[in-house]
Amino acid sequence: MAPETPPTAKSPAPAARARTAFRTWRRSRPFWGALWTGLGGFVILFLPLAPLGRILQVGIGGVAGMAAGALLMAMALLILLMPGQRYAAGIVAVVVGVASFPLTNLGGLVIGMVLAVLGGSMAFGWLPERPERRAGRGLSPRRRRPGGKTAEPAT
Repeated sequence: MAPETPPTAKSPAPAARARTAFRTWRRSRPFWGALWTGLGGFVILFLPLAPLGRILQVGIGGVAGMAAGALLMAMALLILLMPGQRYAAGIVAVVVGVASFPLTNLGGLVIGMVLAVLGGSMAFGWLPERPERRAGRGLSPRRRRPGGKTAEPAT
């Protein structure tokens, strides 16, 4: 009789590997803050993009809407691609989102303003995930005993 060979583990499908890689990448940055900021910028940018005759009638509101929307979408990219700059980009996104209310069509009919403020504050408040501490590490030198054992705290 021939010896049985153990079943080999299948490698994950390319789609599963791509999904896992995207999930790992997404969790290492303020993804949802960037998404909401970009969506708010899109709404603010999209509303003034009517036919040219309509934009000329709107005047400065149309130009300010395009500028605010473009700036919010740029901040969303900055938040997504450079997570270290999330504080500055988050503050700029909140300020531009609030400023879009009087400058544009009520901040993209309030929807764009709310999305921009939500995304900017999510980006500002995001903290990177910290690795878990291993047992025995992170204790102060006073609490360690020779031989690697830890001392019990005094009661």
